[in-house]
Amino acid sequence: MTLTQVWGAILIFTVCPLLGGLPLTAWLTYPLSRRKLRENAAKNIAVSEPGNSEGSLTVVLTVLLEAIEGIAAVLLARQFFPTDPEWELIALISLVMGRYWIAKKAGITSAVWGFAVHDWIAAGFVFFIGGISLTILRERRLGQIGFLILMPLTIALLHLEDGARITAAVGLSALLYWIYQKIPEQQRSGERGKTTAREVFLFFRSDRAIISLDRPRSPSRVGRKAAILSTLKRAGYPVLPGWVLPSGDDPQALIDFLKPSQSSPLAVHSSNLAEDAEIASAAGQYASIFNVTSPEALHQAINYCLESCFRPVGEQYRRDRQLPEASMAVLIQPYIRGVFSGVAFSRDPIERSGEAVVIEALPGDIAPIVSGTATPELYRVYLNINDVDPVPSGVVPKTAGLEIDGSGNIPPELLEEVALLARQLENRYQGIPQDIQWTYDGEKLWLLQVRAIATMLPIWTRQIAAEVIPGIVRPLSWAIARPLTCNVWENLFTLLLGKKRARHLDFRAAAALQYSRAYCNVSELGQKFQRLGLPQKSWEFFLTPVALIRSAFPKPALAALRNLPGFLRLLHRELSLAIDFDRACRFRFARALAELAEESNLESDPESNRLLGLRPKAVLKRIDFILEQLEDCSYYYILSPLSLALRKNMLGVRDEELDYSQMPEVAAERSLLELAAATRLLLPDPNELLSGDRSQDYSELFATLAEIPDCQSLFEEFEQLLDRYGYLSEVPNDIALPTWKEDPRHLRELFAEMLFDPSSAPPSPPKLHSLKAQIVQNRVSLQSRVCETYRKLLAELRWSFVALENIWLNLGALSGAGDIFFLELEEIRQLVAVDSDRVSQLPLDDLHQLIAERRAKLELDSKVTSVPPIIYGEAVNIYPQSQLSLSRSPIQGIGASPGIAVGRVKIIANWSYAREISRETIVVVPYTDARWIPALAEAAGVISEVGGQLSHGAIVAREYGIPAVMNIPEASRWLRDGQRVRIDGRQGTVEVLE
Repeated sequence: MTLTQVWGAILIFTVCPLLGGLPLTAWLTYPLSRRKLRENAAKNIAVSEPGNSEGSLTVVLTVLLEAIEGIAAVLLARQFFPTDPEWELIALISLVMGRYWIAKKAGITSAVWGFAVHDWIAAGFVFFIGGISLTILRERRLGQIGFLILMPLTIALLHLEDGARITAAVGLSALLYWIYQKIPEQQRSGERGKTTAREVFLFFRSDRAIISLDRPRSPSRVGRKAAILSTLKRAGYPVLPGWVLPSGDDPQALIDFLKPSQSSPLAVHSSNLAEDAEIASAAGQYASIFNVTSPEALHQAINYCLESCFRPVGEQYRRDRQLPEASMAVLIQPYIRGVFSGVAFSRDPIERSGEAVVIEALPGDIAPIVSGTATPELYRVYLNINDVDPVPSGVVPKTAGLEIDGSGNIPPELLEEVALLARQLENRYQGIPQDIQWTYDGEKLWLLQVRAIATMLPIWTRQIAAEVIPGIVRPLSWAIARPLTCNVWENLFTLLLGKKRARHLDFRAAAALQYSRAYCNVSELGQKFQRLGLPQKSWEFFLTPVALIRSAFPKPALAALRNLPGFLRLLHRELSLAIDFDRACRFRFARALAELAEESNLESDPESNRLLGLRPKAVLKRIDFILEQLEDCSYYYILSPLSLALRKNMLGVRDEELDYSQMPEVAAERSLLELAAATRLLLPDPNELLSGDRSQDYSELFATLAEIPDCQSLFEEFEQLLDRYGYLSEVPNDIALPTWKEDPRHLRELFAEMLFDPSSAPPSPPKLHSLKAQIVQNRVSLQSRVCETYRKLLAELRWSFVALENIWLNLGALSGAGDIFFLELEEIRQLVAVDSDRVSQLPLDDLHQLIAERRAKLELDSKVTSVPPIIYGEAVNIYPQSQLSLSRSPIQGIGASPGIAVGRVKIIANWSYAREISRETIVVVPYTDARWIPALAEAAGVISEVGGQLSHGAIVAREYGIPAVMNIPEASRWLRDGQRVRIDGRQGTVEVLE
């Protein structure tokens, strides 16, 4: 490369991007019209946009300017590289990149004209073939993609020997295609709801341009709203006929086809490509127009819906919810003058648990309800699992007798039908709660919209977690159990997916504490199962009889074939699980347990804790060693019951056919039963041993037994039983609770109950007659051995933490027994890092306060006796109303978004005047249309004079996490600016504090 060419390359990579980024169109428009060209959300100024407001002369000049940019880039490269034509295409790539990165434009016009100058023969061939393709396909997007394919293909055909030129052409096409995906159609064409380029695309006015809901539709083309309705309509659900205008298409053909009139009115809805997502509903952010009765009104309604994508409220919402910029399609359906209309949530969005379907409805149309401009009638219809068909079919059963809370104008039969439809749709979408809009025309119930309730995800269940760690969980127990469990699941999915595809897996979000109980995030697990090509609820396979699974679950997707090698690897692990564990136990776990028991001597005598003589760092080293063993043992501890459940369900073996007598707790109970039965034979009448009421710890019983000579062996056998099973505790897997060896009262009480109950006798183990039962029994035996090893390790871990606690109690770092279990593992590490002689210099008051706060929370959680089995939404505790009280008589409204907020009142009459709002502000508004929400996102809470729980404003308030109370009539009159109030968005109360 010569020096001249070096300078040429520098100019191409500097001047061309700058040339592409220059706002030439805006500079031209301003002197012609004396006003600035309107820009869209992405600051894009497109060729056709000036024509919307400035006239045909501006259109011609702006097209000419963009053409000159492309031609100039090509000529610049030709000047310095006359024999290297690939540099002309590289110059176009630089121009387009500058146009996108600097000006946020597509640069398509410049690229087309530049390519024509680069090779007019190839360009002519592309335009000729492209024109023929457009004539046949009559699809604008296909025409654009066709051009990008034809351009490098034509270059390759004409210049087969020029590899560099072909590569540059492919690069230019790939860049333009990438920009097509990044910039929505309206932004590339500058339509923003306008159709000034209609004359160019009148060619597409054929019946092929009419897209109905009767065929499968892709959300990337018609938006999620239309795509969901299309799917449901074809599945037999009561969905109205509908037609979709995709992003960028000319509407005239559809307008001429539909011909709205007074007798055939239409409803026009936005269908944004990023709308109705599971993570963000976009409720009310985009336009819907009802009762359209003329072609002119239909044209205006379409434009209005398209423009709503670029309004400030929509832009702010997408930024706040971190949604991508997306194109807008338009859905058009017949307009139904509803006799009754409303919204239904298949689960209560405020309680986030329970079996109620929440319905808000009124006589008439749907608009006042969803807009929040009217206060609807509120109903709750209670369903159980037997009321709804687990296999959704679209046919809603006509049933009666469901429990309904609420009264008003809506017929109970209609409420039941709506509730059953909502829950059936929830079942269809893998248990994800659904928000539906509906209307009833006097004869038939119609579905208007269906979407997931964004604030009801993730879904938390006790069904899996309670098996691992039931009951109240203290912070230290959770800090140890959670990573051990999550690491095993990560390893299993890494085995299935491979290291490369599994490198971004994170199972930490798969478990959390609510009410200080362990919950499992089944929606997170479902997403991971979907990556395997399996149904989202595949985790239920280990808990549900196989017959129910086959009837309710869809078949695995073809994507499962991609993971076939992973499934084979997992199958190999399952088949060799027993052999692998026996080897690990023999060479690792057994030796580790022997060393630990010898070091502490706790297993034989808890009073002689040798660990108390160690320094904290030595005890922590022992803890880390035990955690290493537990991490490896957790693999078998989780996989063995999964393997057992898999074999049991696949082979159809019932629990009563299996022998669980070797499970540690079962074996301990059987040994205790045998001891009680043997003791009963030595006594004439056990009931005569006690005088009066039996004390809780049965101390009198054991004192009496100690005086009977024949019962002396009882105490030796009882101690032997403690030595064998003393590592167990009242609640498995919770190291915060004392083991039987430390506190044998539970075992003594159990022994006494067995002694006084002559009917209690060890049951005979079942006989394994079938080969299937024997195959499953092998896994029962494996699980028994794994549980024994795992829980012995947990006991050693607990005794180590107790020793560390005793050391710190002597140093004054902790103030009471059990305090250490209210610290997390990392907090303990930080405290251990401080030398013992410097512990007293730490800010111990802060540490004691932290422990006290966690104790108080645990006590509050322990009072929640009825813990919901399933909780929807983020992991936040919502305590029962009976546990919450107000100091004054509150004003009662409708709770719309849970949370408690205290702040100063700010009365706002119009959303455009929402200023001076902070986290100390409680905003009072006349209604909660979704347009208010982005402006109020910084407020502490919202009070609305009208509205309900399921209006668009309430839905978005929950997404922002803003406490909101609806239906406080004339709140703007009796509240004053600056008043301090307290609102409870769950109970729907407003309390004036001053």
